[in-house]
Amino acid sequence: MRLRSSVVDVKELTAKDRQEMFALMQRCFANLNMETFETDLERKWVVIQVHDPSSGKLVGFSTQTMLEATVSETPISALFSGDTVVEPSYWGDPALAHEWGQFALRLIDQQSAGKLFWFLTSKGFRTYRYLPLFFRQYHPRWSEGMAHGETAVIDALGKLVGGHRYDPHQRIIHATADKDYVRSGISDADRRKGSDPHIRFFIEQNPGHAKGDELCCIAPLSRQNFTRAAYRVINAHTADREAM
Repeated sequence: MRLRSSVVDVKELTAKDRQEMFALMQRCFANLNMETFETDLERKWVVIQVHDPSSGKLVGFSTQTMLEATVSETPISALFSGDTVVEPSYWGDPALAHEWGQFALRLIDQQSAGKLFWFLTSKGFRTYRYLPLFFRQYHPRWSEGMAHGETAVIDALGKLVGGHRYDPHQRIIHATADKDYVRSGISDADRRKGSDPHIRFFIEQNPGHAKGDELCCIAPLSRQNFTRAAYRVINAHTADREAM
């Protein structure tokens, strides 16, 4: 079974779309509130949606927007991925990663000046694992420390998104009492950390992930920074679509 992905402007989402997105979030995250979900969604630019073509069911999505900041008197832009979820029974299908990669490449080609980054706030190790899959350089990472320039970018974007909840020492956006978190049983981070240095590093850096704390991460967004594996995901799914 191959899934279908698309990019939808937030303004074009129907009430049915929003209800389906919230219901999917509820299946994977606890402590959700529809009003908070809607408020956060309105701050986003587009939604990458993933559907099962056999049933038309929404099985995944990721919200996206652009951030602008100034670091050391230099303007930067960042693609910010917000709520991101895929129904567990569909894990492993590359549709969401494919569509996000295509979307990111279009942004890269449209960028005329200034530095461009991907900014990710991760409360789950599965989302964090996109970084080593897609990028040659990203931060934070288990195999390499961060230079002052990278920490300054994370600090600027972390404060922009998290406000007073951003902790510059840990580079974490701390959860409030009403913050959603991954449901017990959905995440098996502790079981898998022994065999995966990326997961082990994520848990060490974000010990409060189970209650909704988010680790702030960046990757330079450029064609050169994408890995071969990233291009295989992006291009292979395109070929699958054309063949069907």
